[in-house]
Amino acid sequence: MTGGGDALAQLVLRDRDHECEGFGPGRVCVRVVAVAGLPTRAGPFRIVAFWNNRDAKEHVALVHGDVVGASDVPVRLHSECLTGDVMGSLRCDCRDQLTEGLAAIQREGRGVLLYLRQEGRGIGLINKIRAYALQEQGLDTVEANLALGFRDDERDYAVAAHMIHGLELRSIRLITNNPEKIRQLTAYRVEVSGRIPHVIPPGEHNRFYLETKARRSGHLIDLDALAPRSEQADPVVVAPAPQEPGAE
Repeated sequence: MTGGGDALAQLVLRDRDHECEGFGPGRVCVRVVAVAGLPTRAGPFRIVAFWNNRDAKEHVALVHGDVVGASDVPVRLHSECLTGDVMGSLRCDCRDQLTEGLAAIQREGRGVLLYLRQEGRGIGLINKIRAYALQEQGLDTVEANLALGFRDDERDYAVAAHMIHGLELRSIRLITNNPEKIRQLTAYRVEVSGRIPHVIPPGEHNRFYLETKARRSGHLIDLDALAPRSEQADPVVVAPAPQEPGAE
């Protein structure tokens, strides 16, 4: 178990009857409803489940170390990507961003990864696959989303901001290349005290996708400084589970 477990458990009791005016245009309100240990390949975490009044999507936070009431906490916002996170798609860098985000938090000794149910930059799984089909006809990510009648990025980070406030983080160091995340969180009264770059070396199938992020969406990625990496999957390394006190 990571540190800070008791403080996280107290948040469940604190939020039992929580209601507020909410964040953002949708007036989204979240509350902490459950906390449990979660050993992962990156190391041990606590997983914090959030209820929200906006929709039926269940967002979670993976927490390592003592973060409740802390300042300058490393935080990664990760939007759900079924094709990348689960199926290992090489069309994007989402799985690498997820695993490296967890690893970065472990290296920092503490931190939070918010796993947000905003598939396909907020357009949903089916529309993301429709966008893939348009990309196979020559459109880039932004053009495909626009052709489907969406903005280039439909994500709103009001849920993330409320989750950060709910964890009582006084300030955060955001693990990101996306300045829009910093802008939105700041607008929702989250103090972003610094940025930790989060650049994944491109592969053969996602280089154009990453170039589009940099050139069309303003992501802080210097692709010219990155050497292409092999897309052979890295071997899985399972971190040893921490022993309980008194265990042999």
